[in-house]
Amino acid sequence: MTGAPDSCGRSINYLRVSVTDRCNLRCIYCMPPSGVALMPHSQILSYEEILSIVQATADAGISKIRLTGGEPLVRARLPELVAMLCRVPGIEEVSLTTNGTLLRKHARELKNAGLTRVNISLDTLKAARFRDITLHGGLSAVLDGIEAAREAGLHPVKINMVVMRGVNDDEVLDFARMTIDREWHVRFIERMPFNGEVDFVPTAELQKRIGLLGELEPRVPPRGNGPAAYYRLPGATGTIGFITPLSEPSFCSRCNRLRLSADGRLRPCLMSEDEIDLRTPLRNNAQLPELKRLVLEAVASKPEHHHLKEDNATYPKITGAGGVTNRKMSQIGG
Repeated sequence: MTGAPDSCGRSINYLRVSVTDRCNLRCIYCMPPSGVALMPHSQILSYEEILSIVQATADAGISKIRLTGGEPLVRARLPELVAMLCRVPGIEEVSLTTNGTLLRKHARELKNAGLTRVNISLDTLKAARFRDITLHGGLSAVLDGIEAAREAGLHPVKINMVVMRGVNDDEVLDFARMTIDREWHVRFIERMPFNGEVDFVPTAELQKRIGLLGELEPRVPPRGNGPAAYYRLPGATGTIGFITPLSEPSFCSRCNRLRLSADGRLRPCLMSEDEIDLRTPLRNNAQLPELKRLVLEAVASKPEHHHLKEDNATYPKITGAGGVTNRKMSQIGG
């Protein structure tokens, strides 16, 4: 794997780009029911500014881009950005993480612009529970969006489920069966204590439950080089992945990513307060070599591991004009 080497010997070749802090859902683990204070549009990076940063990161060794939010599809003309990024020398893949509610409308245009694949966040297959988790209706729109992505050729379509004890963990087998019945590529994610402690469901417990459906056979990942370990049930055409930030001590040793927030902060680690401001130098006419230097500075400062299970763990914050406040997941583009 090519990329920019960090101080721990990892090769950093993947950038998650948040294009907006806005979202049409209010998922309970992502933001409070009332939402968050939205950034003024003047603080959000323009597509041209995102392009400049991606050009600098590509020059530093980044080859894979994933667009996130908020919900990226609420931002106008997103296929235009996809096409712009696909033309950057050194960028091999541009993909998207979405809640899927708007995907039916945009899937074909995104594919034509050069998008390679999508990850769709879906935490329940029950309509009433979907409203409880997201505070909005729309499960049918997500399921329709999944089919639209498949029809458009955005393969593989990966389904991300954040497993929450007492909320949706009773649906784990239902999601696992979808890898047999519908060729879904499902990834179970341990819920991170983003704003405090949570009773997460360890992957070992999930694997034991899913074992009721048959023996899980290790598999090569279906396209992509993210943090999941993949398996397949007997007779399944889809796969089951597990993302284990809490239960696996070596989880961070495979991390290959940086994150760019919608307001132009580059984060070496999702669960760290450290950020490097790229927007200010960019708007002060910094050229590619200076932006590349800042990107490599972020790579060099990437911590060896997170501290989520330590007694003195702190959680992500942002410093702004109003002081230091908790930064919600929707503002980072996790």
